[in-house]
Amino acid sequence: MKEKMQTLLQPVIDQAITDSEIVGTSIIVAKDGEVVFESHSGLADRENEQLVNEDTVFRLASMTKPIVSAAAMVLVEKGMLDLDAPITNWLPQFTPKLANGENATITVRHLLTHTSGLSYGFLSPDNEPYYSAGVSDGLDEKVLSLEENLQRLASVPLMFAPGTAWCYSLSTDILGAILEKVCQQSLPEIVEQYVTKPLGMNNTTFYVESLSKLAKAYADKSDDMEYARAMQPEDQVLLPGCGPIHYAPGRIANKQAYPSGGAGMAGTARDYLTFLETIRQGGGTILSIDSINSMTQDAVHGFDVAAAGPGYGFGMGFAVVRDSEKAGTPRQDGSYEWGGVYGSKMFVDPKAKISVVILTNTALAGLMTFPEKVTNAIYKALSMEDKFMPEEVEANPIYVRPAPSQESVITIPSTQFSPPSSLRESRKNEVISAPEMKGLNSSM
Repeated sequence: MKEKMQTLLQPVIDQAITDSEIVGTSIIVAKDGEVVFESHSGLADRENEQLVNEDTVFRLASMTKPIVSAAAMVLVEKGMLDLDAPITNWLPQFTPKLANGENATITVRHLLTHTSGLSYGFLSPDNEPYYSAGVSDGLDEKVLSLEENLQRLASVPLMFAPGTAWCYSLSTDILGAILEKVCQQSLPEIVEQYVTKPLGMNNTTFYVESLSKLAKAYADKSDDMEYARAMQPEDQVLLPGCGPIHYAPGRIANKQAYPSGGAGMAGTARDYLTFLETIRQGGGTILSIDSINSMTQDAVHGFDVAAAGPGYGFGMGFAVVRDSEKAGTPRQDGSYEWGGVYGSKMFVDPKAKISVVILTNTALAGLMTFPEKVTNAIYKALSMEDKFMPEEVEANPIYVRPAPSQESVITIPSTQFSPPSSLRESRKNEVISAPEMKGLNSSM
């Protein structure tokens, strides 16, 4: 299996780096608890010629959500948090109304499943109505105070009555505020106590102090650029079919910025694999199987989950494949996944017993086009393995997501840079061994 994965996956990675689709990446694939592929390729910092390695820290963006959701489920199990209680029990001032002015009741369950009626600014072409209200999506430095952001968010009418539809949203930021009220601790302290510390995820945090390990953020290249461009201190990239996403790459090192439960963490691929394997194997030392099922099984039957696409549902932390054929993915029904707009993707296929982490420093290709190519290569390798049933792969033909239109790229002038040929060559023939996974099975 390791040889097949290496043969099929590494060329996909190398080509994406050569084409400047991505700048750098860490990818790990585990099957049945064993690492069968691990590669740290490309450049963490192109301008300073710093290579990606196993210790490189990437901005996780929305891959923060499942970690914060897991912390919330720990509190539910401890009897400290009620899924069906109104959130005004903890946030009495957060009372957004419906468009007709009527009151609405949002519960913790609504937040976890993104059925709260809230949204994200970048989901609308002009970022309205959140832009005019000054609401931060948790990726920029527009608002540094969570209390101020909640106040601004509450001034905007809900998109729909809670529990009647699905919309990707700032719900997990609100959830983070509730966890702080419940525990009388900061969100970073809560997540560390209940998730990252018990799992040994020592490099996954809300604030990065050692910038030497942090991958630099890049944005997709435009037609007149040969290479992906380095992000500016304040930047934006247009999400195809939606609106501009506003970035502040330095936010991860700004302790004055509130810890965004929906987009605020950074970490390594090895750490995130530990988290995914804990979920896949039933919760380990942190969660019960009932909580894992709540997180990874569809909880919004009948609702369209637009942010994931046709064929998907959503649990209390992950998008869930309802119908792999409709979803256009080789991942099997019941697989769960999510990604981040700095350029990352992860998924678990329980039937195939695989967990996959794909971290890059390039938005948005590292979220959209590149992971599809990696996924296809992974399933091609699985289809060649006797232990995996080929007919399941053949029933779901290899899928390639259409590339974003050129209109999705907002060009901000930056100095062009050509990576030295010596660096490109140093990665060209490199074979990175797949070490045995350590510290996972022993803690579960």
